[in-house]
Amino acid sequence: MLKVAFQGEMGAYSEEAVYTYFTSPVELMPCKTLNEVFNSVEEGEADHGVVPIENSLEGSVNQTYDLFLNSNLMVCGELNLRIVHCLIALPGVKLSDIEIVYSHPQALAQCRRFLESSHFEAVSTYDTAGSVKMLSNRKLTNSAAIASARAAKIYGMKILKSGIEDNPSNYTRFFVLSRSDAAPSSSDKTSIVFALKHVPGSLYKALGEFALRDINLTKIESRPTRQRPWEYNFYLDFEGHRKDRRCEEALEGLKKKASFLKVLGSYPKAKNGNYAS
Repeated sequence: MLKVAFQGEMGAYSEEAVYTYFTSPVELMPCKTLNEVFNSVEEGEADHGVVPIENSLEGSVNQTYDLFLNSNLMVCGELNLRIVHCLIALPGVKLSDIEIVYSHPQALAQCRRFLESSHFEAVSTYDTAGSVKMLSNRKLTNSAAIASARAAKIYGMKILKSGIEDNPSNYTRFFVLSRSDAAPSSSDKTSIVFALKHVPGSLYKALGEFALRDINLTKIESRPTRQRPWEYNFYLDFEGHRKDRRCEEALEGLKKKASFLKVLGSYPKAKNGNYAS
């Protein structure tokens, strides 16, 4: 049985992503932090890790991107999970009793309009499901948590309101981590990170390697290198497998122009979004 690490408590959206991606039974390894997820796979304690990489409302999960810089792990799969946020409290607590709402910063941001219109105080925690667990343990009657319906069921809590996210088109994209990436399939994507010299037209020329070969780019993101101010790494996703001839040629051309290039992995494209509540 495969052992899969994820960040958060049982009932977290990352746990739902694990169950959705892996169709066979797996052994779960909950981790406190994203760094622990990476470490557990690198050290062989887990076969795979599942980590959030971006949300359709709030953008990229920057910590995940940054962790790839010092990791040898590769992306072997991806999953787009539809997220439905619930306001969860102790049994017997009414919506009018709530003053404080706890959750992960991303979940709070995805429900910003609901929180502001309700005049709740938002307090950040390390995990969505962990917030529900905390409410249950501490018996907080003036507080609620934002998490999944599954988290409410696991911890014996009550759903006060469902679907409180700002936009119903709320998806989180997850990467599946492994010590190697996936073999080519009929529909693949590749993720890379690279840096360029500070010369005019450097990014234009770098991206030209893909345009010349009709390779479709699906995402580009810049992140500070954390080495010198105002210098950036570029994270890029494109269609195709790194072992495809066109992609190999594009990567070789980019390597000549880049001051740094790392392939994060090639993997089958995610199918249509899956639903999690």
